[in-house]
Order: sequence, then structure tokens, then C-alpha cells
Amino acid sequence: MIDKTVFPDPTYKDTVLAPLFEGAKAHFVDAVRAINQAHLVMLVETGIVQPKDAQRIASALRDIDEQLDIDALEYTGEFEDYFFLVEAELKSRLGPDLAGALHTARSRNDMDHTVFKIVLTQRVDALLTLSHKLAAALIDTATREKSTLIVAYTHGQPAQPSTFGHYLAAVIEVLLRDIDRLQTAREALQKCPMGAAAITTTGFPIDRHRMAALLGFRTPLQNSYSCIAGVDYVTGLYSAMNLMFLHLGRVVQDFQFWSAFEVSQLYVPNSFVQISSIMPQKRNPVPIEHLRLLSSLTVGRCGAMVNIMHNTPFTDMNDSEGEIQQAGYAAFESGARVLTLLGAFIPALSINADAVQKNIDASCITVTELADTLVRVEGLSFRQAHEIAAITSREVIAKNQPLGAGYNAFGQAFKSEVGRAASLSEADYKLAVSPENFVAVRDCFGGPADAPLSAALLGYHETLADMKTTAAENESYLVNTETARLVAFSALEKFEGGV
Repeated sequence: MIDKTVFPDPTYKDTVLAPLFEGAKAHFVDAVRAINQAHLVMLVETGIVQPKDAQRIASALRDIDEQLDIDALEYTGEFEDYFFLVEAELKSRLGPDLAGALHTARSRNDMDHTVFKIVLTQRVDALLTLSHKLAAALIDTATREKSTLIVAYTHGQPAQPSTFGHYLAAVIEVLLRDIDRLQTAREALQKCPMGAAAITTTGFPIDRHRMAALLGFRTPLQNSYSCIAGVDYVTGLYSAMNLMFLHLGRVVQDFQFWSAFEVSQLYVPNSFVQISSIMPQKRNPVPIEHLRLLSSLTVGRCGAMVNIMHNTPFTDMNDSEGEIQQAGYAAFESGARVLTLLGAFIPALSINADAVQKNIDASCITVTELADTLVRVEGLSFRQAHEIAAITSREVIAKNQPLGAGYNAFGQAFKSEVGRAASLSEADYKLAVSPENFVAVRDCFGGPADAPLSAALLGYHETLADMKTTAAENESYLVNTETARLVAFSALEKFEGGV
């Protein structure tokens, strides 16, 4: 049987090859250009390609960059993909033999994963910058709100008083750990696959370390099979991103609850409130819903990137390449929107002190400190003190009184349980059950009192400063290595005479 079909099949062209080509145009052109430049420099430095030949190749590459209108390109099927289009452009200028010299000791396999890592690094760095800005906004807001009382909830019920600053400090700690995980995932991107070629490297005397440095990587990825088969740089990165937005989404959910009419603990300013089209009394803090949606959307997109790798073969495969790489960039887009919006939203929030006090009065959430005080002052066991506090809280709730007005109920409960009058005066009692005192006496490491919270915020600031320093060093390294590559490539173009 003679196969008279011609590649590409029109349906395959329209459903796979053309979308991939458009994706390459949108995302990969600069990275491919950098690889071509770096590879040519390395081939000359190792003696694999002669300088006079490299000069012609370099000039042709420059010519392609200047003359090829990338945006205007349409996929025709004449060339399989963007790589072969560039190679065809080289052949038209140099002839097939000299043009083919650029592809010595490399493959689309190692090129592809190198391209993906370059592009992912750029996106991770942008996301890290936004993460740092959000962390800074949280630290500033937590510092401003160190003493602002809130009701802290557990299991959806009022539990204990704390401060908005202490709550935000918890958010900061998680975010800093998430940033650290993202930074660690970035480090996995900094090992260069170039030189692995198809699978097993090459018999040519290439310099993989030089190639890595020219492209802004820190080192080559060692095992050549791992270079083309390992996808942990993808799964690790999107797993780290997944956790960041999963965790932020939980905070957003709290904001939704806190801003509900029945709770009213959180005040969202008018600049972040939309009105109802029919109900004039409503203040809808809709940005919270968008934050929740975008956080969940980002989590879903990250999860898809990880799950798509499940049960794929441990080899070079299209499942981990252009199509899925491009799909993953949507997670960066929605994630960036979350970080940017939260960075503006959180500093604009304030706590409704009247609502907080009303909820504290109605829920007796300071009664834990009454029990603690009885242990310290009256010498009772905690279990005995807990029972007195429980009876007191039941009495005031039944009478619809705040706990601070329950001294008589307390006195009766104390005498009934202990068999004597309490030495705690009414003034001492009111102080013990006040929310301000509740917070102030919780001054051990990690607590909401001013001293430990101020120390924690200072530590977060220092941690963030270190993270920003690392980011600045990474940016400087990329700028310097790009400059070195461009200088070395330009020198090839200027070569005159010689062997």
C-alpha cells in the first residue's frame, strides 16, 4: 500500500499545529533567540564551529530578527513549527549545510525544556515581586492594627478576642512560607537542560556549563535523561503556586464572613463596594467574591498542571511541552490579579469597633481569662475555675447582659463551688473580663500582646527584606548574563578574516 497523504493533515493542522505555532509566537520567540545566540557562541568557543562560519550564521540570525514580522506570521503547514521556520529562514540565507551547523550537538528536546524554564522563570519572578508587595502591605497593615480588637472565631463561632494585627500576622507567616516554597521551586528552574540533546548528550566537545551561564541558568541539569524526561520543575512550581492561592483563599473567605451584616466586624470602604440594582440599602463587597473566585481559579489551573502529568511516560513527550506549558500561564495571570487586588484591598479595610464590642458582649468570649485569673489569684484548680466561669457566662447570657456586668452572678457561682466568698473585687473582675486585658496578658511568644506581636512583625519585615535581596540578586544575575551573551554574540558578527 502506497501512502499518498501529505503532512500535515488539515484537521491536525487546525486543531494542534496552528494553535501551537500561535503559542510559540506569543511566548517563546525571545527564548529561542537566546538559545540560538548562546549555542552559537558555545560552538565557536569549543572549536566545533569556525569563527568565519559563525560570523555568517550570526549575521543571518540578526537578519531574521530584523526582517521577520512575528506578529504577522500565519501557520501554513509548510513548516512543522516555529523551530523549523527559523531553520528554513537560515537555509534561505546560508544554504542547508551552513544553516544546519547551528543545530550541531543539540535537539528540539533539550531546546524545548530550556525554553520552558526560561519563560517560567520570568513569570515566577513577576509573581514573586507581587507576593513581596502583598507581604509588605500586610506587614504595614498589621502594624497599624496591632491594638485593634476583633472577635476570633473557631468552628464558625465566637471564640476569643484578639487583634486584627495578630490575625494578619498569621496570614503573613503563611504567605512568607508560601513565598519561600515558590522561591525553592524557582531554584529548580535554574538548572539548564541544554547539552542533553535528544536523550544522551553528544559526542561533540560541548561546554554545558558555559551554555547554562550564557542563558542565565546557575548550572546545567546533570543527568541528560532527566533533562528531557523530568517534569518536576513543572509539578513542583505549580504545586507551590497552588498552595499560595489555596491559603490566600481561606483568608478571603474569612473576609466574606466578617463583612456579613450579622457580623459586621470588617468594614469595606465605598471604593470597594458595589450597590444593588434594586435594593438601595445594600452594600455589596463584591471584590471579596472576585478574590475568592480568582483564588479558586488559580488553584484549579495549578492543579490541572500537576494532574495532567499523572501516568505520563518518563520520557520526552508532548504531554509536558508546548500545549500544556501555554495553558499553565493562565494560572500566573489569575494569580497575579489576586495578589495585586489583595495588596490594595487589605490596607483599605478597617474594623468596626462597635460591632466587635457588641459581639464580645453577646458571646462572653473573654470568660477564659476569668478562669485563668481565678487560678492565679484565688489558687483554684483550672477545672474548678472553668466551672465557675461557665456558670457565670450562662447566667449573663440568660439575662442578655455583657460579661462585665456579671459580678453578682460570678460571686454566687464562686461561693457555691468553693464555699467562700471570692477575694476578687468588682473592679478586678471587670478588668479580668475586659477584651483589652485579655489581649494584654497574652504576652508570651507568638501572642497578641504588643511586645510579642511587635517582635514578630519586625521579624517578618527582616525575612521579607532577605527575600527581596534574593530577588534583586536573581534579577541582577539575569541582566548580567544576558549582557554577556549579547556581547559574545555581537563579537561573532564582527569577526573579520582568519581561519
